[in-house]
Amino acid sequence: MSGEEEENAAELKIGDEFLKAKCLMNCEVALILEHKYEQLQQTSDDPMNQISQVFEKSLQYVKRFSRYKNPDAVRQVREILARYELAEFELCVLGNLCPETVEEAIAMVPSIKTRGRAQDDEAIEKMLNDLSLIKKFE
Repeated sequence: MSGEEEENAAELKIGDEFLKAKCLMNCEVALILEHKYEQLQQTSDDPMNQISQVFEKSLQYVKRFSRYKNPDAVRQVREILARYELAEFELCVLGNLCPETVEEAIAMVPSIKTRGRAQDDEAIEKMLNDLSLIKKFE
């Protein structure tokens, strides 16, 4: 991104580094941190493996704001959203915030309508319905 172009998430102008980065949804981070937490608890006798307050607070945060708890559901959410050719940033925003209507989804991630591969309202509605089914049966 050139120095003259202003960053704008609504148009997915977020910088090349961020566009190429792998983003994680809160539920994915929760799974990773829970696994690490279990490992640390097994070796908690060793003073070098104490669990930090920052780690614990981070784990609490992502667990609190994770919309999906089941590892299979987390995998399904990423698979469903990936079908719609979303950028990682868009995928994670939608996966974290779980909009219920097309209007909410567009308000949260305007770039799903404005980029070259813009999704029509029917495709966005189907995507949201697929996500709500996962949540319902989790």
